[in-house]
Amino acid sequence: MRYVYKPVVPADQLRELPTRDAALVLLQYLAKADSFPQYGATIGTAREAFRGEPDSVVLLSRLSDAWCWLEAHALLSRAPGQSDGFRQLSRDGRHLAQNPQGLARFEACGRLSGPLHPALDGTVRTNFHLGDYETACFAAMKAVEVAVRDVSGLDSSLVGVGLMRRAFQPHQDGKGGGPLADAGAERGEQEAASALFAGAMGAYKNPSSHRTVSFDDPLEAAEIIQLADLLLRQVERARRRQNPKSGT
Repeated sequence: MRYVYKPVVPADQLRELPTRDAALVLLQYLAKADSFPQYGATIGTAREAFRGEPDSVVLLSRLSDAWCWLEAHALLSRAPGQSDGFRQLSRDGRHLAQNPQGLARFEACGRLSGPLHPALDGTVRTNFHLGDYETACFAAMKAVEVAVRDVSGLDSSLVGVGLMRRAFQPHQDGKGGGPLADAGAERGEQEAASALFAGAMGAYKNPSSHRTVSFDDPLEAAEIIQLADLLLRQVERARRRQNPKSGT
């Protein structure tokens, strides 16, 4: 009786799927294994399974790419106590394989993997990674509010949308506008900046201040934090307009 080798990722999927998606299929296979995965053994099994395929070399290369993608994203790690060739699913790898929402969280974390404004890089990032998306989003928008008040010098009695409208009030007919409005921009752009800040505050900071808001989508939470990051950088630009000789 001839033994039939079953590919860890079907040939059609290796041909059609991008590397990330093929890697996630491979991860599901490895999660079901009852032993430590080995790169050599995985490729060896696939080599036998693809022996009759005309593009077997390409298929093996794409499977290798998928394995390397898992390692590069720390979803596979070295298995302590085993020789160098053995791997295990990392904590993130197990979470991704077992949790239906794991992919959304993994991708959301990827969006925030780069540098954030210093005001967001402590509590906000920590709360996000702990899964407390509501607190992270509220704190991100609160950081914007604090920065706008600090740079504009406006009174602490102004909060939320009202603060944004006053700080970015457009200049009109030679009359002075808000302290953060860009007098050199056309009026439509100034109005857009005012609407952008006020809208962000009204949509993502004020509701959390007044009632419980459900932030159960990690991707949406990551995008709100990214929006806060953008707004904080715009505030820094307004600060530089106020003090052009400071260089900061």
